[in-house]
Amino acid sequence: MNELMTARSLTTRPVVTLGGDAVAHVKDTVCDAAAARITGFTLTGRGLLSGPLKEGLPWSAVYALGHDAVMVRGRQGLVSAAAMTTHQQTVRARVLGARVVTEAGTEVGTVLDVVVEGGTGGRVVGFRVAASRGFAPGPTRHRRRVYVPRGETLEVAGRDLVMPAEAVRHVADDLSGFTALVCGAPGAGRGSLP
Repeated sequence: MNELMTARSLTTRPVVTLGGDAVAHVKDTVCDAAAARITGFTLTGRGLLSGPLKEGLPWSAVYALGHDAVMVRGRQGLVSAAAMTTHQQTVRARVLGARVVTEAGTEVGTVLDVVVEGGTGGRVVGFRVAASRGFAPGPTRHRRRVYVPRGETLEVAGRDLVMPAEAVRHVADDLSGFTALVCGAPGAGRGSLP
């Protein structure tokens, strides 16, 4: 599995051609949460006072998603941002703040971020969640933030993400622990919840 990163960490990441030319910066990630895929990125200009670009970057034009940059073959892969976001919404608009519940109706919490796979994968593998008091007890003021795997099936019902109960049996407190959890490292970063 490639490196895991959060969608929010992709904001302002440079978009660079394989030839080394800076094209733009990522403004937001566009994804299809139910299909578990990044579908593209909205972009902003490279300068300090640059605003949003009318062009977007579809995932099909991404060569690789790396720790320091989004690599593309060339600028010709950019498309109209409006056309790209017609059927999917940005992570900020659609997923952040969404309520996560299990199929049995247990409230897990609220989505703070989306965890995606870098490289050429672009898969949505989980979520960073502000856990509900019933899911991970603790003081309300300092609600526990946990990483939960997406699970095999995920349904989107309005503003709710509905996961299978077995997907949220094990959680991680940090991204490195979550990486070990989804890669199957025995016991690494795992925390069991009821």
